[in-house]
Amino acid sequence: MDLSIVIPLLDEAESLPELSSWIEKVMNENHYSYEIIFVDDGSSDNSWEVIGKLRENNSQIKGIRFQRNYGKSAALNEAFRAAQGDVVITMDADLQDSPDEIPGLRKMILEDGYDVVSGWKKKRFDNTLTKNIPSKFFNWVTRRMSKIKLHDFNCGLKAYRNKVVKSIEVYGEMHRYIPVLAKWAGFKKIGEKVVEHRPRKYGRSKFGWRRFINGFLDLMSITFVGKFSKRPMHFFGLWGTLFFLIGLGISLYLIISKIINFDYGLTNKPGFYLALTALIIGMQLFLAGFLGELISRNAPGRNSYNVESKIGF
Repeated sequence: MDLSIVIPLLDEAESLPELSSWIEKVMNENHYSYEIIFVDDGSSDNSWEVIGKLRENNSQIKGIRFQRNYGKSAALNEAFRAAQGDVVITMDADLQDSPDEIPGLRKMILEDGYDVVSGWKKKRFDNTLTKNIPSKFFNWVTRRMSKIKLHDFNCGLKAYRNKVVKSIEVYGEMHRYIPVLAKWAGFKKIGEKVVEHRPRKYGRSKFGWRRFINGFLDLMSITFVGKFSKRPMHFFGLWGTLFFLIGLGISLYLIISKIINFDYGLTNKPGFYLALTALIIGMQLFLAGFLGELISRNAPGRNSYNVESKIGF
């Protein structure tokens, strides 16, 4: 199969027939074999009934329905597990992403050799104050922390090799950082393509201001997990050593000062409590590192890695 088109949705019944028809038109014009996977993330309208009717007219349409709203990351993760196409395209259901971009994205994956291609909505129709400015800030932070040179990490229109989506797990609100997940999984060729951003035709945005706070916390989590998930002692041990040495240094200074100056008011000095606190924090961090190593080494999949190829098996 050439393409899997993955579309997570929440209360988008109005836009689905038009979006489905548009995708079918693009697929037929380019003679692609394809599947469209709609993931209904607990819609309260009749989105699921609309998907069923669309399926009656096009057997390439498939649907996954959640019993309640789990979020976009869960929807994408479930669809990635089911996707069969050589190239997997994700897009939003609100008609702000253009299906006409699909051939260009597919070409960059198959002909230009990219593992992941992210859309860049260079010209946007969103509210500048509540979306554009915060989005630019978080994209800048993500670029700095991940070292991935993309302008728009949060764009829903992306293309992946099938191997990429089978090698990652998307959870929480990590859908914003799938390129980062792909990089940590060993896929280094990540590019971007300027894509059309269309004005919203139906409904309203499902994302509020909380997504920026959650997005920043998820970025911190993914950075930590990506670097230290298989070697937690390298993080906790480093900071534990630092705090322990600080506490030890202050303690030695106080002891030497007591011996030289015959100072018996040692426990009355602020330095004593600073040293005691630093020593305790250092030992606790060491303990956290040891526990992390024990959990990591005994967790399922500890020694599972993304193997590039095999010979003779």
